[in-house]
Amino acid sequence: MKKFDTINVIPFIDIMLVLLAIVLATASFISQGKIEVNVPKSQSKVKVKQDDLAELITINKAGEFFYQDKAITLEALDETLSKIDQEHKITIKIDAETNFQQFVRVTDLLTKYGLKKVTVVTSPIAKGGKNANSTAPTSVETVPMGQ
Repeated sequence: MKKFDTINVIPFIDIMLVLLAIVLATASFISQGKIEVNVPKSQSKVKVKQDDLAELITINKAGEFFYQDKAITLEALDETLSKIDQEHKITIKIDAETNFQQFVRVTDLLTKYGLKKVTVVTSPIAKGGKNANSTAPTSVETVPMGQ
């Protein structure tokens, strides 16, 4: 009988790489929509393409700011917005229960840098005046910023 002096680890490495690829692929799906925001209700409906949501500013119920789904301070948001071209589209997603002052702070920054192509994410109101359920498609209302 032949004695084995070494162990072949290449199949083990192949399996681990496949498992790593599966974990990384599913992790990107899980991280989508991780910021819980109950957007305000609106009667106006404008469908927006995913490309139009390039610059997303989110304000959650606690009044915390997020830029592209990453936590950010108001000062850092100010610096980030200063680098954005005026023709760029900005989307604001704000929780309906957030203090209105947080929204005003963001709009002040947008006005400061002349960013006028701004949309606010809302959810539609169901027919009959009742609130739509949470599975309703999101709509966006355009808000002109300045003159």
